[in-house]
Amino acid sequence: MSTTELWVGLTSLFLALHLWAEHGARPTAIVVTKLLASTGFLLTALSVDALAVPWGRWLFAGLCLAWIGDACLLSRARPAFLAGLGAFLLGHVGYCIAFFVHGVDLHSTLTAIPPLGVAALVIDRWLRPKLDATMRLPVRAYIVVISAMVALAFGAWRAGASDLILLGALSFYLSDLSVARDRFVRREFLNRLWGLPAYYLGQLCLALSICW
Repeated sequence: MSTTELWVGLTSLFLALHLWAEHGARPTAIVVTKLLASTGFLLTALSVDALAVPWGRWLFAGLCLAWIGDACLLSRARPAFLAGLGAFLLGHVGYCIAFFVHGVDLHSTLTAIPPLGVAALVIDRWLRPKLDATMRLPVRAYIVVISAMVALAFGAWRAGASDLILLGALSFYLSDLSVARDRFVRREFLNRLWGLPAYYLGQLCLALSICW
């Protein structure tokens, strides 16, 4: 077993344990397993020499910011949520720069913007009644940035980047719908049951895209 396979396996194991902790409402286990699972995708990226290439360094910066976001979102308090939202937003900026540095097909990127724009409007309309005035701008800014990240991932994929970049970006995007539903619409374990696997799949795909 390679080091990379080990970290991917441990990330998956800690994800499974985290879901067990979430289902049983075990606070300490929730914190420990979440941080260990998120550390797993950082170690996965390092095991494939993420820091050896310029775009990989930007990608790794995005992963590190996602780790910070994960830590912040362990709290239900609004300041922690806003800090987590900010960390993830900056993480997506890191991914955007990584994909751009890697190389993107501009036409494909622009082609992806209209459907992503429509999706963003639908999501905004869905969430708007659930958000108070102070949350609307941060959430809208996040929707714009993650949509740009997916568009650039599509452009990078069309320019010859790994399939894992597009799969990772789309998985991350979908996982955020579960977070939004859990935070603003209805809090239930089902959101985390599908959203967390989608999130960690996305992060692992992005980490592994450096070598595959």
